[in-house]
Amino acid sequence: MNVPERRTARLLLRGFRGEDLGPLAAMNADPRVMEHFPAPMTLEDSAAQLARFRQHWTEHGFGWWAVEVPGVAPFIGWVGLARPRFEAHFTPCVEIGWRLAAAFWNLGYATEGAREALRFGWEMASPRLEEIVAFTVPANVRSRRVMEKLGMRHEARDDFDHPRVPAGHPLGPHVLYRIGRPPA
Repeated sequence: MNVPERRTARLLLRGFRGEDLGPLAAMNADPRVMEHFPAPMTLEDSAAQLARFRQHWTEHGFGWWAVEVPGVAPFIGWVGLARPRFEAHFTPCVEIGWRLAAAFWNLGYATEGAREALRFGWEMASPRLEEIVAFTVPANVRSRRVMEKLGMRHEARDDFDHPRVPAGHPLGPHVLYRIGRPPA
């Protein structure tokens, strides 16, 4: 599928290219970036992730974009929308998410890219989304701050244990944020 590009004031959201695998793998192997995940990812894990990203666009017409800062960096991470591949009390759903290389944290890029992904989500003709969710571990204050800047709301009754994290693991408990379609 040809992934539609989206532009913001500072970012280009685009389809992944072959040359993105190296920086994607470096980002996914960085313990700072993967602090709130069970383990950093190997090169093979990142290649499989990239294949899943491409397949998601083909199957659903939306997905994760590579994030580029034109004139500054050709790849700083990813942002977008996806259907989670697990079952929970809030699925099926569409989630918004992001992951940026640590060198690009605290510059507003995650919020800027996520706002554009939300816009895309509300504009999609099919399926018409009424709600978008996001989730993370409670200690991931950086991502929670982005969720709040997007206008997403957290209610403790929605919190859940991530089914893909082993039972009893400290990264199992997750908070869920929601945002509904804005009024027309």
